[in-house]
Amino acid sequence: MKRLTATLMAALMVLTVFAGVASAADTVEVRGPVYNGSDVESIVESYSGSSNYIEMNATNFAGFYYDLDDGLESEYLRIYNNGKEGTNDADPLSGDKIPEGGLVYYSVINMTDYEYAYNETEIDTDGDEIRTQYPVIGLFAEEYVPLKNTTPDLLAKLIQDNDDEVTLRTGTSYDLGHGYELTAQQIDVEGDKVWMELSKDGEFVEDQVVDLTDKNYAIWSYEEDVAGEDDVEVLRVRVTDVFQGQVDSLAVVEGVWMIDYMNVVEIEDDDTFGELEVQTTGNIEGFDDQGIMMWNDNSMTLDEDDTEEIAEGLSFKTADVESGGPMRFYLMKEYTEPGTYEIRGEVFEDEPGNWTYANFAGFYYDLDDNLTSESLIIDKSGTFDQTSSKINDTELIYYANITETGFEIDYNDKDTDGDDIRQTYPVIGLFAEAYVPLKNDTPDLLAKLILDNDDEVTLRTGSSYDIGYGYELTAQQIDVEGDKVWMELSKDGEFVEDQVVDLTGETGSATWSYEEDVAGEDDVEVLRVRVTDVFQGQVDSLAVIEGVWMIDYMNVVEIEDDDTFGELEVQTAGNLGNDVYGIMMWNDNSMTLDEDDTEEIAEGLAFRTADVESGSDTLRYYLYKEVTIEGEEPAEPTEPTEPTEPTEPKDNETENVTEPTEPTEPTEPTEPTEPTEPEEPATNETEEPGIPGFEAVFAIAGLLAVAYLVRRN
Repeated sequence: MKRLTATLMAALMVLTVFAGVASAADTVEVRGPVYNGSDVESIVESYSGSSNYIEMNATNFAGFYYDLDDGLESEYLRIYNNGKEGTNDADPLSGDKIPEGGLVYYSVINMTDYEYAYNETEIDTDGDEIRTQYPVIGLFAEEYVPLKNTTPDLLAKLIQDNDDEVTLRTGTSYDLGHGYELTAQQIDVEGDKVWMELSKDGEFVEDQVVDLTDKNYAIWSYEEDVAGEDDVEVLRVRVTDVFQGQVDSLAVVEGVWMIDYMNVVEIEDDDTFGELEVQTTGNIEGFDDQGIMMWNDNSMTLDEDDTEEIAEGLSFKTADVESGGPMRFYLMKEYTEPGTYEIRGEVFEDEPGNWTYANFAGFYYDLDDNLTSESLIIDKSGTFDQTSSKINDTELIYYANITETGFEIDYNDKDTDGDDIRQTYPVIGLFAEAYVPLKNDTPDLLAKLILDNDDEVTLRTGSSYDIGYGYELTAQQIDVEGDKVWMELSKDGEFVEDQVVDLTGETGSATWSYEEDVAGEDDVEVLRVRVTDVFQGQVDSLAVIEGVWMIDYMNVVEIEDDDTFGELEVQTAGNLGNDVYGIMMWNDNSMTLDEDDTEEIAEGLAFRTADVESGSDTLRYYLYKEVTIEGEEPAEPTEPTEPTEPTEPKDNETENVTEPTEPTEPTEPTEPTEPTEPEEPATNETEEPGIPGFEAVFAIAGLLAVAYLVRRN
């Protein structure tokens, strides 16, 4: 259906009373290992080996705390059969139920180095020696610092530990996060001093004159009495220089460490966190360090197609399997706050890495159908240590194969053209993103999968559903009496296509399937919208959508042999053998995994290597991908300029300039609430006139058009 005339559109805009946007913040899901079996008991038996539990830890779940440089982990989540031996008399696992005490969470204290390597001989502004390590503990996938080195009952969140070099002008602030700011109030260039101030939510906390006289750095270590503990170090700032630019006096900070000491978490026996109850804070059987042990104080049921909350953002996610089918689930941590998050793969040490969906949550995976697509392999014979950290050309191999998956909605109706609805579609992972081949078994033309959901969303007349990537779906007009809704698809505010969706069929729902000629391919389905109801609310006419599927067909990726993506070159785009169709690439140049480095691979994938001790031959590294949630993040100070060549600010420049952020993924729509039905009018009240159908709309539009032509003549 082509676009209606401008006059008609103007008339319809007159009839539109309310408009809004159905959208929500994007999320990042970090996935743990996937477990398959007939029930929980069989899963523990098959995955536990010689022990009576399965364990999720920092090596197989990127959500848990991990220190790559020192190879330290802190958190462990176990599902026991018959509970923790010698500690808990839990019932055995049965069916989809984890009995009380069957799910046990541990977290232990580790001593770790500061990001900036302090020397034992260094002293702070009070003349005291600087400690070179501090205690850290993971708590539900967040880093905390115990106020007492070996006791986990008082914890403060770690908010900064960096060795970044940052330049501050007089009066400018360094946003440390959680409301804390560090400000260079005044700088005495001749005296080599800077007056630093710490504030919280704009209120003064503490200050210090940092003196660099006769030395090339100075350390301000701020100690405070916290939660009954005396002289707790809560902030450390290392100042390395003060100098005079052409316009401003400047101070250079290199290394900041801080804890959120104003929000201390107290841990006591019998405290509860979600489904978990604290059993021990101190010595834990089976671990060398002090820590915390909790277990579920009530039984938990892993129902299919569900998310079972554990505690503080940790959950089990279960598959939507066929009746009588196997159980499938994984541990997950979901992030919703704006920021950049790292999805980490399995850590390898002194051996070639091999990553699939099972040990790298960034790769495409369909839990319901147990489908996967991507793998990355270092195919290197012999030992793999510091002396052989070079990956020769063709040794880093990436595979992505096409798989057929079901839509999130089970469609059982025909589309608006009367055609049968297909029940599956092809999908392929490409550098940890899901794409749809325009041709089912050929990966040479790919469009990014934007959305495939079964969310129920209610739209008022004129309101829009933000699909992402600039696409919007708008309910332009709703004919309640005729069970119709006029839907429009737009891109970056520009009209694309529209359709009157008629719900008068037998099923009471209707599916708009929009097809378009794309990149030389005819009749490619690019959008699918399932409308399940239209009705009259107390104020508005409303349409209910349950399920949207869409690809970014305006930005097609073409794959050909010899194309390069970062360090990888396409070798095959077609049949990979055994009737498996996909893409195979390998590195066309050698790569070296240097210590304390980030080695880019392609399209957001990279290796991160540890900063190991001097003289060590250990090579520790992992594959990772960064994902950004859109929104305002704390502003980072700018990198310092050279003292001799400062840039004079322009009149319209602000004091602090932030680094640009990478573009983010589109936002997902929020789960709408069901609107309340209007109350029946009293017998003595006059009945409100009904909402006109499309026929009345067209009549009004025609009158306006005639009036316009008469006036013009």
